[in-house]
Amino acid sequence: MKKAGKLFKYISDFKGQVGLFCITTLLSVLFGLFSFSMLAPVLQVLFGAGTSGSSDAAKPVTNKWDIVGQATQWINNFVREHDKLTSLTYIVIVVAVFTILKNLFVYLSLNILNPIRYAVLRKLRDDMFTKILSLPIGFFTEERKADLISRMTNDINEIEVSIMNVLESFIREPLTILFVLGSMVIISPQLTVFLVLFLPIAGIVIGRVGKSLKKPSNLAQEYLGSILGIIDETIAGMRVVKAFNAERHQQLKFRETNNILFRTRNQISRRKELGSPMSETMGVVVVCMILWYGGKLIFSGQSTLTGPFFLTYIALFYMVINPLKNLSTALNNVQKGAAALDRIEYLLNADNTITEAPAAKSVSAFERSIELRNVDFKYGDKTILSNINLTIQKGKTIALVGASGAGKSTLVDLIPRFHDVTSGEILIDGVNVKDVKLYDLRRLMGVVSQDPILFNDTIYNNITLGTGGADKERVEEAARIAHAHNFIMQKADGYETNVGDRGARLSGGERQRVTIARAVLKNPPILILDEATSSLDTESERIVQDAINTLMQNRTCIVIAHRLSTVQHADEIVVMEKGKIMERGTHQQLIERNGLYKKLVEMQQVK
Repeated sequence: MKKAGKLFKYISDFKGQVGLFCITTLLSVLFGLFSFSMLAPVLQVLFGAGTSGSSDAAKPVTNKWDIVGQATQWINNFVREHDKLTSLTYIVIVVAVFTILKNLFVYLSLNILNPIRYAVLRKLRDDMFTKILSLPIGFFTEERKADLISRMTNDINEIEVSIMNVLESFIREPLTILFVLGSMVIISPQLTVFLVLFLPIAGIVIGRVGKSLKKPSNLAQEYLGSILGIIDETIAGMRVVKAFNAERHQQLKFRETNNILFRTRNQISRRKELGSPMSETMGVVVVCMILWYGGKLIFSGQSTLTGPFFLTYIALFYMVINPLKNLSTALNNVQKGAAALDRIEYLLNADNTITEAPAAKSVSAFERSIELRNVDFKYGDKTILSNINLTIQKGKTIALVGASGAGKSTLVDLIPRFHDVTSGEILIDGVNVKDVKLYDLRRLMGVVSQDPILFNDTIYNNITLGTGGADKERVEEAARIAHAHNFIMQKADGYETNVGDRGARLSGGERQRVTIARAVLKNPPILILDEATSSLDTESERIVQDAINTLMQNRTCIVIAHRLSTVQHADEIVVMEKGKIMERGTHQQLIERNGLYKKLVEMQQVK
């Protein structure tokens, strides 16, 4: 029930609607109960009430608290004043009107409930996606993409079922049980006390079944996330799978996880489906005991309970069974929803280490320099960067070179605060980047990475990404500078051509030129190029390099390159190894130094 309280937290914005839902639900329950309670008058009319020889008619009721006796006497008097058919007609009309009113309020309650349900789901999805956008890059290296997708889809679906049951079952069913039990107390207090003694036993048994669902439900969601991961990796790497004849390997990997999910869900289903038949079985057992004890009361003359009201009492008890079964199902669903909610809250409560200072400064331009002072960066217990001191003057081009794993990409990721330094500081024009508004800081920078990231949208929208839109002339000018305009115009739909999933409908060189056009349109004063041509063929590299050279003009550039031929003309080359700066200087100075840089040059046979 604590988890159900967590679900209610997401409904707190809809208190007015929930209040209306409670009112309409209460009215539907009352009208349903009234129409059902008319069973006793019908039986009284059909089976001889009000006849001159009726013993019921002859017994005056002196006890004003004997509601059953009072009702029986009123029915008998009513039947004596009218004939049986007229009495039956009136009763049938009342039953029909109450039934219509009951179903009208059921309809109204559901029309109030469903918008709440979908609004809560919308808020959850919005909160999760907003959280994902705010988390640092490092979070996504630890978490599997497919598992995050599973949390936003399958876990949300589990929450949907839980919310529906929490609102509908946890409000309607207790009201039904309360009013029906109240009616049963009025009909026969002794019989109801006898009944209530057995209900907690059923509740305890059913509750244990529901509680046992949480752990396997959590496992099922995790295995489903694993399946999504295998599907995503297989589709993305289909070329490799087929090239290495790995179809069987992937199939076995998928089948193993799928079989585990199959067994886990079967286990959940066995426990879940046990709740309903168990509650029904216990209900029948209790009915049998009611029949025995009620018959005993009637036969002994110890109660004013009559045959028609006893049959109505049993019918009312059956009205309690369905709400109890529904509550049992709702409790099971809440346990499943609680497991899903735990996974969702793990994401919503994930620490966001990249935060903006309350008094963060606005920055509109880059004036002088970027400075890294005594910068260390650790990922967990592993040191990635150690004692980095580097100053990048405005308008200069700085190249970072070194073997893979030297820490080059991590260093440039620190400048736009994709990560935060472990110690030391990074300054923009003398201001610590932690004291600058994130939006303003990143607005100063453009990034062109080794893997060109395009979204499944048009070329136009990919170029204008993050700019809030731009007119066609500016977009075309940016594409021309990036050497992309000509190939775009050769496409059937020009700038409205959809690039496909991850830009799959474009070649590698075309994708990279679109990302360069995106950077050109942003027109940042600081440009970060992370091995932007390393994955291209020779012809595409030449075209892209020409575009990059145009883009770099009159900008402060930080270039990461494995191909040293592309950075010989940099103002300063910084050679890194194992997270430290080993050498720095111009190409000629480093060659003359005859150190690590010269060895890298000789390995690549740079002339």
